[in-house]
Amino acid sequence: MDSFSLLVIIIVLAFIFDFINGFHDAANSIATIVATRVLTPFQAVLWAAFFNFVAYFISKYWIGEFKIGNTIAKTVHPLTSDGQDLITLEVIFAGLIAAIFWNLLTWKFGIPSSSSHTLIGGFMGAALMHAYTISADLNAVINYAKVLPIIAFIFLAPSIGFFIAHLLTVAIMWICRKTTPHKADKWFRRLQLVSSALFSLGHGANDAQKVMGIIGAAVIFYHIDAGHIEWINSPDQFGHFVEEWAWVPFTSFLIIGLGTMSGGWKIVKTMGSKITKVTSLEGVSAETAGAITLYVSEHFGIPVSTTHTITGSIIGVGATKRVSAVRWGVTIKLLWAWVLTIPISALVAGLIYLIVRLF
Repeated sequence: MDSFSLLVIIIVLAFIFDFINGFHDAANSIATIVATRVLTPFQAVLWAAFFNFVAYFISKYWIGEFKIGNTIAKTVHPLTSDGQDLITLEVIFAGLIAAIFWNLLTWKFGIPSSSSHTLIGGFMGAALMHAYTISADLNAVINYAKVLPIIAFIFLAPSIGFFIAHLLTVAIMWICRKTTPHKADKWFRRLQLVSSALFSLGHGANDAQKVMGIIGAAVIFYHIDAGHIEWINSPDQFGHFVEEWAWVPFTSFLIIGLGTMSGGWKIVKTMGSKITKVTSLEGVSAETAGAITLYVSEHFGIPVSTTHTITGSIIGVGATKRVSAVRWGVTIKLLWAWVLTIPISALVAGLIYLIVRLF
């Protein structure tokens, strides 16, 4: 297969992953608003999808750049010490297939795993296997300056979400201590529309850019392989890619919104009721805490899991009632899924890469 045809297949697969990411992560921004019956499931996915897409205009015209996409594109070093390519179209293809596989598997079992980390794990696993087959130094494959903060936020993102949500819930309950429950519930049901919209904006801005990063790496390598550019002469290749391929960011945000509209009801059930029961007040706290965590990570260009973030936030509001209000058995299973996502995706991607090399 020629390089251009493989590039087209990779772009199509990336958008498929983007769509799957949308319905896999739909629960992140709508679980609490559905659980509290502020909106019906259908209304909730439309609400979340709309703000997923609106995030494109905020990223492009207000923030002015796509930092997270740039980070994803640089998680693997482009060249070995002796000038061999570490990023190839076959590597990116294998990583995408592995990421799609793990996302669909966890969706089937209703496990809220991270689309971000499965994508990164797949990319790194395929690159490591490629380096092994060409006898390159495996220690020089991964760009640890980019990857270590991502791995750290597997634990930091839910922890930050937990503490912000916990503090917000305590503060809100103190402020509203003299308000009647009926009046408070009425206000917080309205505020949940705002908090879920804020979280959906963060989800769209964070997750759509990850697909852009993979497509960007594929496009850049394609041009390098064709002799159009060189790594050493193009320090801001991702920025150039965004300018030249402006339809990719727009389409990435649009498709993740469409994916969100298709929903992910098994995961909605897990997030909305199995971890802990939430009220509209607690829903506002969880979604606001999750949104704050996402905005901070996006400011620093660190791809984080929206799934991990909102799960930590939901646990945080549950713990304000009593520790036993959180179903820790479910939570521990989620933690195992989070820890295993990167290594399993990397292993699957490595095996797929070996299969791809046979053709």
